[in-house]
Amino acid sequence: MPLNILSRIAATAIPLSISALSATSPALALDKIRFGTDWFAEADHGGFYQAVADGTYAKYGLDVEIVQGGPSAQNRAMLLAGRLDVYLGTQQEQLVGQEQEIPLVDVAAIYQKNAQVILAHPGSGIDSFEDLAGLKTIFMTQGGFGTYFEWMKAHFKGFRDEQFRPYNFSPAPFLADENAAQQGLVTSEPYAVEVETGIEPRIFLLADSGYAPYATMITVQRKLIDTDPDLVQRFVDASIEGWYNYLYGDNAAANALIRKANPDMTDGQIDYAIDKIKQYGIVDSGDALDKGIGCMTAARYGEFAKQLVALRLLRPDTDYTKALDTRFSCKGVGLSLKK
Repeated sequence: MPLNILSRIAATAIPLSISALSATSPALALDKIRFGTDWFAEADHGGFYQAVADGTYAKYGLDVEIVQGGPSAQNRAMLLAGRLDVYLGTQQEQLVGQEQEIPLVDVAAIYQKNAQVILAHPGSGIDSFEDLAGLKTIFMTQGGFGTYFEWMKAHFKGFRDEQFRPYNFSPAPFLADENAAQQGLVTSEPYAVEVETGIEPRIFLLADSGYAPYATMITVQRKLIDTDPDLVQRFVDASIEGWYNYLYGDNAAANALIRKANPDMTDGQIDYAIDKIKQYGIVDSGDALDKGIGCMTAARYGEFAKQLVALRLLRPDTDYTKALDTRFSCKGVGLSLKK
C-alpha cells in the first residue's frame, strides 16, 4: 500500500509548516499569513506550495506559512479562533456553518470539480455511474454516506443504504470483493489500487454525474474581509498564479516542499495526482477557462445550496449568500501563465 494512504490512517497530524522566503528587499516587511490546509501536504495543495517555492506570495507582499491538516487537526476551528488567517475548506461545511451563523466566508474555489470518485473493478460489468447501484457493497466513510450518497440515492435508481460498508482508507476490502465499489479521491485512491494490483480501476467522478459542489475553497473570517480586503485579494491572486505555475510550469521546487513537509509522499503519487487534476479538469474547467482558476459564482454556489436543501441536509431558510464573497475571483488573474 502506498505510504500516502498509510498516512491517512495516522492517529495524529504532523505539525509541519513551510514559510515563504522573501524575494523582495529586506527593508520591506511582508504581511504574515498562516494558512491551514485540510490534509497532509500533497499535490492537491500544489499551487499553494508553488506560490511559496517560486516567490509568488513574496511578490504580492506576503509571508505565508502553510499549516498542514490531518485526521486530528482542527484547522477550521483554528481559523475561527484567530490562530489561522486562511483555511482550505469545503462548500458544504461552509453552507452548514451558516445555519449556526458562523462568520466564515468563501472567497475563491480552486477546484471547479469536487474530486470525489467511486471506484469499481475493471471487467466487472460496471460501465456507467448508474451501474454502481447494482453492486452489493460500496465502501464509504460515514461522512460520505451522509452527504454525497444521499445525493446518489435521490438522483439515481437502485442505490440503497444496505450497500454501505465503512471505508477505513485501506483498499484491501475492495480488492478482495469483485462485487464491491469504493469511494476515493481521483488524485489518490485509484493510484493506491493501481500500485497494489497493476491495474487501473474504473473511475467514476461524481462531478461528471451531476454532483456539483465547489471544493478546495479559500475561506477567511468575515472580519478580515471587512478590515483588510486588500490582504485577502493579494492572497487569492497569488494563490491563483501559484496554481497556474504548478500545473503548467516548473513545479519541481513545490514538489520538493511537499515531500519535505510530508515525507510519506512519493514522486509517483504526486505525478499521478497532477495528471488526474488535468485529465478530469478538477482545477481548470468551467468558468475557470475564461475567468481564471479559483472562479466562484453566486449562481453556481446557490445551486448546490438548493441541492442540499432538497436532500434535507440544509435548512430551507439558510441564507447561503452570507457564505461567499465573489469580489475576489473570476478576474482572469494568471490566465497569461497558462502554457
